[in-house]
Amino acid sequence: MALANYSSLNRAQLTFEYLHTNSTTHEFLFGALAELVDNARDADATRIDIYPEQRDDLRGGFMLCFLDDGTGMDSNEAASVIQFGKSAKRSPESTQIGQYGNGLKSGSMRIGKDFILFTKKDNTMTCLLLSRTFHEEEGIDEVIVPLPTWNAQSQEPVTDNMEKFAIETELIYKYSPFKSEQEVMEQFNKICGEKGTLVIIFNLKLMDNGEPELDVTSDPRDIQMAETSPEGTKPERRSFRAYAAVLYIDPRMRIFINGHKVQTKRLSCCLYKPRMYKYTSNRFKTRAEQEVKKAEHMVRIAEEKAREAESKARALELRLGGDLTRESRVMLRQVQNSAITMRREADVKRRIKDAKQRALKEPKELNFVFGVNIEQRELDGMFIYNCSRLIKMYEKVGPQLEGGMACGGVVGVVDVPYLVLEPTHNKQDFADAKEYRHLLKAMGEHLAQYWKDVAIAQRGIIKFWDEFGYLSANWNQPPSSELRYKRRRAMEIPTTIQCDVCLKWRTLPFQLSSVEKNYPDSWVCSMNPDPEQDRCEAAEQKQKVPLGTLKKDLKSQEEKQKQLAEKIRQQQEKPETLQKTTPVRSQADLKKLPPEVTTQPAGENTQSLTRPQRPRSPPLPDVIKNAPSRPPSSPLAKSTMQLKKSSSASPNISTPKLASMLSREEASTSRTHQHTLTAGKSNSNLKTHAKPGTTTKPLSAALQNPKSSRETPSPKAAKVPAVKKSATVKCPQASTTRKRILNTSEDESEEEEEHKKKTKRGKSVAVKEEKDSSEVVVELTDSAGEEELAELKKSQKDKGLHVEVRVNKEWFTGRVTAVEMGKHAVRWKVKFDYVPTDTTPRDRWVEKGSEDVRLMKPPSPEYQPPDTQQEEEVIVAEPSTSDCVRIEPDTTGPSSNHETVDLLVQILRNCLRYFLPPNFPISKKELSSMSSEGLLAFPLKEYFRQYEVGLQNLCNSYQTRADARAKACEENLRNSERKLKETEEKLQKLRTNIVALLQKVQEDIDINTDDELDAYIEDLITKGD
Repeated sequence: MALANYSSLNRAQLTFEYLHTNSTTHEFLFGALAELVDNARDADATRIDIYPEQRDDLRGGFMLCFLDDGTGMDSNEAASVIQFGKSAKRSPESTQIGQYGNGLKSGSMRIGKDFILFTKKDNTMTCLLLSRTFHEEEGIDEVIVPLPTWNAQSQEPVTDNMEKFAIETELIYKYSPFKSEQEVMEQFNKICGEKGTLVIIFNLKLMDNGEPELDVTSDPRDIQMAETSPEGTKPERRSFRAYAAVLYIDPRMRIFINGHKVQTKRLSCCLYKPRMYKYTSNRFKTRAEQEVKKAEHMVRIAEEKAREAESKARALELRLGGDLTRESRVMLRQVQNSAITMRREADVKRRIKDAKQRALKEPKELNFVFGVNIEQRELDGMFIYNCSRLIKMYEKVGPQLEGGMACGGVVGVVDVPYLVLEPTHNKQDFADAKEYRHLLKAMGEHLAQYWKDVAIAQRGIIKFWDEFGYLSANWNQPPSSELRYKRRRAMEIPTTIQCDVCLKWRTLPFQLSSVEKNYPDSWVCSMNPDPEQDRCEAAEQKQKVPLGTLKKDLKSQEEKQKQLAEKIRQQQEKPETLQKTTPVRSQADLKKLPPEVTTQPAGENTQSLTRPQRPRSPPLPDVIKNAPSRPPSSPLAKSTMQLKKSSSASPNISTPKLASMLSREEASTSRTHQHTLTAGKSNSNLKTHAKPGTTTKPLSAALQNPKSSRETPSPKAAKVPAVKKSATVKCPQASTTRKRILNTSEDESEEEEEHKKKTKRGKSVAVKEEKDSSEVVVELTDSAGEEELAELKKSQKDKGLHVEVRVNKEWFTGRVTAVEMGKHAVRWKVKFDYVPTDTTPRDRWVEKGSEDVRLMKPPSPEYQPPDTQQEEEVIVAEPSTSDCVRIEPDTTGPSSNHETVDLLVQILRNCLRYFLPPNFPISKKELSSMSSEGLLAFPLKEYFRQYEVGLQNLCNSYQTRADARAKACEENLRNSERKLKETEEKLQKLRTNIVALLQKVQEDIDINTDDELDAYIEDLITKGD
């Protein structure tokens, strides 16, 4: 159908208000300026100058100019500028930045209300004015753009319609800053050479305070965002010079701001230990699918045109029949050639479509480059480019989202082509948010791998940053400006600079004199001290970046089953930890316990005293006797805790019953603990700590002579039962607290009333002095119950410890957040600083002391020697070990030495296992089964050497961490004091204003002090209520 058939239909129109609406897509003002820089780069410009020109008669007080030496435009190309959405750069294979045909209009209208463009090409000079001021003053709704053209040599108009040319120039002289043809020609003369473009934006947009959004006066070398504080703002968000320096991933165009060259950067050359990772994925298909659909549509159209041309050729051939005149043959040949051409075009487009379909199925490959920013560590994150143009910056991914020091200071760089991700119109984001999130996730996984590869955490993160001069605990503080630290940083990052003539990048060799050296804007290759790179003809050296590989943890079926079983076990143990035991608060509660706990004939204790004591073996040496032991945890812990409370809170419980309970409990625990209290050797087994002035009868004498104890007049005299080694009665809920009351004839001073009872590993006898009854209470505490209670209290102090946990054969750092007592050991809940979330949970329950856990802080001593205990304890120590078999000293002399040797061997094994270095070649399991002969050949020197090295490293890390924390505390204190002072000043100012306000409302009011003001306000509020 002919176009004339549609002449009566409505058409979409573009009003001048759309110019403002279109500009609002640029929330980031520097992004609008970058649109004009992009146009110069796409025009193959080698230089662009950005500078303001003072014009007090214009809004904002200055014009912003963009002058480049690109290819320029003729009148036809300039006319396409005013067509919204039309772009000659749009093609799938294009490496140019512009794709939408909108950047010049939206960018310039975001900066100001009007812009005028001057361009040269092919001996023509064209001027274009796009002015919202013109439309507003003339009351024009449509977008009208004057576009006159002159001959570059004669400066004569190039037009067939002089009237139109005169109207266009008149509008330019009236609404632009240039009021005559001479001034217009002066602008063309600023374009050196035969081609280039000058864009001038005027009548700039203002802020609410009437000042322009761009600050061109504070720094004569820069264009800055007005009223933007440098604190807490990235440099690229505040300084256009900083933003332009990283605008392109491989900058080739020189950028000058106010006549000063921007030191553009290739980010991968500015990082410490850069490493590249190749990432391949089939996920990025959106843009490729769009291109395939477009190609299929073009093929259908071309096929229809080819078939129509072939049908027309056949019909003409049949119609002509045998007509062999020359005119007929020429007409037929033309139609046939047209059909052949159409068919060829259709075939070409079909091949393009097939190639795009194959490309759709092929995986897309991206190159991730990571490195550490040792110059400014607080500036970290991902820089994501599209066709070499920066789209997103400082994007945090992977471990950086946790907010810790892991991966802190690391910068990532990736250049994404159009076929992978398409940017939005303002080039500040990506159109497909889902695929962009997938890209960030992939970068996070590769970032974690890079952090492992550079092994900064293994050497110590704080130590690493201290090496480069970051001495402050405040992460955002700049590094030290001392010369030695500057040299250290300069040694790791070589200087790369661009030649001002050939635009090639050169890497300069390190020299001490080059530290803090400022290179001129017109630096050329001949200034290079490297003789192989001191001329422009030399090829540009490519940066050698080592290649890394992402190592994914592929779990076997067995590992998956093991992890699942571990999760099930953890879930099953949760109800057990939440179960509550009934507390024993009175004698009535005690009677509710099983009969073997609460009932016991009173005469049994009397009989036990009359039995002769069993002969004992000679006492063991003090080294063995006082050796720390770790008995296995007992299920009696809860009843132990509750019954101990009951025994201390209910003095009315009969002593014989209590003694009988203790006797049974003692028998139940005699499997692993043997009581070695003897009559003749009590001094070697008991250690009495008493304050000066305390007069107590020796406990050994009281135990040796029970008659003297009974002869002492006391209505509450208790009898001490003998301990039976051979007893086998088990009481799972019996209390482990046993009291034996011995009367003494001496008076107790009132100072001794407050003595406390403490628990020791093994069995201990604590002397408790009563105020009223003048009794000495000897308390024997069994480690199976009291010790677990003490262990639970002590284990709670483990919260907050920094530990390393081995998961899937790799060590991850974390912090202990919860502690619980398991059936066989203490369990820690560790929250990891960072783990791959797809393979490992963020936290995990682990057993304290297992091979998969190691401390990053020194543990508090688990066993304190008896000498550290204070005054009022009497201790009966006995040999026992954590994993040992039952050890019973025999009464025969010859076998006691053999028992002693076995015990020493076991203790040695325990010591070696407890202090075993993490990477020692002999494991704990092998140590447990090692014989005496194997222990004799044990490499003790290497053992202690590794232990000392690990201990020294640990101490160094603690010292460094402590120093860092101290600095951080000092910094926080200073900030708090400053905020307090500011708050007090604000409060005082507020009170002053309130007084002034009250005096205005009520002139006779008289308030002189702050207290009077507070009382007056409180009175007003009360009356109001």
